[in-house]
Amino acid sequence: MNALLADLLDLLQLEQLDADRFRGQSRDIGAPQVFGGQVLGQALMAAGHTVEQRTAHSLHAYFLRRGDVAAPIVYTVDRARDGGSFTSRRVIAEQHGRTIFHMAASFQRAEPGIEHQAGMPDVPGPEGLPDRSDVPPEVSARLHERLRAYLLRKRPFLIRPVNAPDLLRPEKMEPIKHVWIKAVDSLPDDSLLHQALFAYVSDYELLSTATLPHAINFRDSNVQMASLDHAIWFHRPFRADEWLLFSYDSPSASGSRGLARGQVFSRDGRLVASTAQEGLMRIRGS
Repeated sequence: MNALLADLLDLLQLEQLDADRFRGQSRDIGAPQVFGGQVLGQALMAAGHTVEQRTAHSLHAYFLRRGDVAAPIVYTVDRARDGGSFTSRRVIAEQHGRTIFHMAASFQRAEPGIEHQAGMPDVPGPEGLPDRSDVPPEVSARLHERLRAYLLRKRPFLIRPVNAPDLLRPEKMEPIKHVWIKAVDSLPDDSLLHQALFAYVSDYELLSTATLPHAINFRDSNVQMASLDHAIWFHRPFRADEWLLFSYDSPSASGSRGLARGQVFSRDGRLVASTAQEGLMRIRGS
């Protein structure tokens, strides 16, 4: 298996301290704090380890404090409810004696029902599109050091935007974005693992959709962005090692906050998940 993906799988395999407490480690991906997607994925794994024969269908999370990459994170699961069809869990993540994150997740036993879904956008497929990390040297040399390191860092996912914005000369665009994403290598057949990997990667690219109408110049270091909350709804089975189209839009930005939403489709057009996030978008000195 690809070394980066294997390392991520290891990161999601939490140390179990007791029946409802788990400990996870972190990786520095070039952000000033623990990557929010990592905490989402680990928290979902912690909750899932306390549930049997049911699959997550939704989660709602809040990021309360910056996570310390150098310190472990302890996840405590509250078994809020075990019903006939649905199971509810609450998860609190702590570092240095303080809560940095909390999440509610719901799991459901499999059952049939009526179905409908939104249509998949008509966009080019992933073949031939450049990866997010394929930044030409003449462009990367002119970016802020932190942004350059973040973009060039190799990842355990292939991330291929359909229409990537110009990093050096940003122009105002409609707040709509389409990105193809999949794991770089094959994965085991474990639905909880695929959902946790989805939670991890769902924090990529989403909030930046809300910046598109404003032509924000990320060459400067005065842009502050951070996740405030995050929600995911899982509609249908999927695999994180197969291409998924993340179709994003942003209906609003105000009060130094931006809201972004996503619909996620499998290659054959099934709507497999929806996601939403509000985040801090602050331009220092403005």
